Amino acid sequence: MMKPQHGGMAGHGGGRTRSPFLTSYALTLAFITFVSVLYFKDFSSTLHQPFLTRPPPHRRQIARPRAPSHHHGGGSSSGGGDVVPPFAVGAAAAAGCDVGVGEWVYDEAARPWYEEEECPYIQPQLTCQAHGRPDTAYQHWRWQPRGCSLPSFNATLMLEMLRGKRMMFVGDSLNRGQYVSLVCLLHRSIPESSKSMETFDSLTVFRAKNYNATIEFYWAPFLAESNSDDAVVHRIADRIVRGTALEKHARFWKGADILVFNSYLWWMTGQKMKILQGSFEDKSKDIVEMETEEAYGMVLNAVVKWVENNMNPRNSRVFFITMSPTHTRSKDWGDDSDGNCYNQTTPIRDLSYWGPGTSKGLMRVIGEVFSTSKVPVGIVNITQLSEYRKDAHTQIYKKQWNPLTPEQIANPKSYADCTHWCLPGLQDTWNELLYSKLFFP
Repeated sequence: MMKPQHGGMAGHGGGRTRSPFLTSYALTLAFITFVSVLYFKDFSSTLHQPFLTRPPPHRRQIARPRAPSHHHGGGSSSGGGDVVPPFAVGAAAAAGCDVGVGEWVYDEAARPWYEEEECPYIQPQLTCQAHGRPDTAYQHWRWQPRGCSLPSFNATLMLEMLRGKRMMFVGDSLNRGQYVSLVCLLHRSIPESSKSMETFDSLTVFRAKNYNATIEFYWAPFLAESNSDDAVVHRIADRIVRGTALEKHARFWKGADILVFNSYLWWMTGQKMKILQGSFEDKSKDIVEMETEEAYGMVLNAVVKWVENNMNPRNSRVFFITMSPTHTRSKDWGDDSDGNCYNQTTPIRDLSYWGPGTSKGLMRVIGEVFSTSKVPVGIVNITQLSEYRKDAHTQIYKKQWNPLTPEQIANPKSYADCTHWCLPGLQDTWNELLYSKLFFP
């Protein structure tokens, strides 16, 4: 705020008359000051209010309109008219902009948000530079929606919104990668003495002590109880889900202010899924097989019921992250080299691309189930934009679970990880989408 000037032109010397121009200027300045005080008072109070089902009107618009980009041609957001899921994909859909439709723009000035070596929380399975990846281009791509722009991620604003709250990611290793990405996006804004990270079996807790906030990850790859629930030893080929039993896991979710679920990769075992009737402790196990889509919907419906019974939409938020694509066959995107994601350094340019490893059927189930929830569940659609990023996987540049064989070493593509993603990288964009949903529902 400008301080009033005494003497001179302001006319404090006795007997001098005020200039009409200066009088008008003073009144205008006073009006601007009054409006500014009201605005910042309202903005400050908004940060500390409970979560609202709708944001204040002056924060409704997510993006500045921009001319549609046709640089790489057209294309459906789902690789064909019959596969668009029945839910709004982007946070700006209500404003006529779907942030899930756009293109990747190379941007060395604005990306990455952080450096791999300065974030100590990235697990060695995702530190690609530390494990010898020769290129860094995968870190510099920025997602540009067609017709609008994503809001710029603001770590301080995010931390203020989390003050006094628990935010929890629940799901598999891909959800854990997004969790770590968010911690890396925030941690530089927290003093070193005021942050910590601890793991307790399936639960990992990052504390921002000066904000009295926690950001947590809970391992539950099927969301329901399964034989893959051990946080360390869970590589089980014969996967079994215990029906709709959530209690084992959900007791850890209670009390969270923000829940971010995902579950997909572990369901991809074929057309059928084994469902346990009863308990894993029973000597005689009654196991039935269900169509994967039916079993997936059954568990997601159980999650919806739990959310409705345990989450208050007035002071809590719930999100579901859609499917994370894989890139295991280069022929799928028109490369006849019989390769995979190994040595890929640029995104796919075909905006209609939809890989065969991403189930359109399960995508529909996600939309159908969560659209019925009495408590709003924000769908964060990371699938289509991630389909293009064949270059962003960890490939061979990660800590290996087991020693490599001479045959693998001789043929690197044979052990390339085309499922998980390097950090920094693509999953930072997932958190930009989540951020936009948090602040601009």
